[in-house]
Amino acid sequence: MKKYLKLLKRSKLFYGITEEEIASMLECLSATSQCYQKGEYVFRRGERISAVAMLLEGGVHIQKEDYWGNLSILNKISEGEIFGEVYAALGGEEILNNAVAVKPSVVLFLDMNRILTMCPSSCRFHGQLIRNLLSVIASKNKMLTQKLEHMSRRTTREKLLSYLSEQSLRAGCASFDIPFNRQQLADFLSVDRSAMSGELCKMRDEGILSFEKNHFILKGNS
Repeated sequence: MKKYLKLLKRSKLFYGITEEEIASMLECLSATSQCYQKGEYVFRRGERISAVAMLLEGGVHIQKEDYWGNLSILNKISEGEIFGEVYAALGGEEILNNAVAVKPSVVLFLDMNRILTMCPSSCRFHGQLIRNLLSVIASKNKMLTQKLEHMSRRTTREKLLSYLSEQSLRAGCASFDIPFNRQQLADFLSVDRSAMSGELCKMRDEGILSFEKNHFILKGNS
């Protein structure tokens, strides 16, 4: 776990906590890690969990499949980000979505009860950890609100423009990369891939934007 201490220190969960303090906390939090191959499930719908997961290496998608196998990507987990924290905190609630490794990945698991239970010495960095966890949950709620805003748009074009506008604002630039390929973007926005690709080409021809793979540049008025 020593090789990941710098990543842990940069993560939002361990913000403001030194590498030495993190190292001493990992044992207290019953930290374990596990490797996953591309396509393997970290969590499955219907499971019950008691540990928060953090991605140390690779990539994980939070996704949902309906009865007919239609896939919807709810979130993309990057290295240093946590997932499953809501279900771990609820204790006993069944997970509603799948967490799937989209490339070879390493995941860290931290016992939620130990996170929420202050140690007898009430160490400073444990209190900081709890505050950080609440901040991460609040930030994820904000991101969910943003996604619902995209999804509330009526047409594929409106959904695309809403999403791309948000990504541009987040990057602080009209030129930016998105974290999805075409199929993943279609799944994220719950639109047909062919229709989405056609709409992107139309907007490119109209001078609204340009793109190369996952790199986009916003240009004119929509």
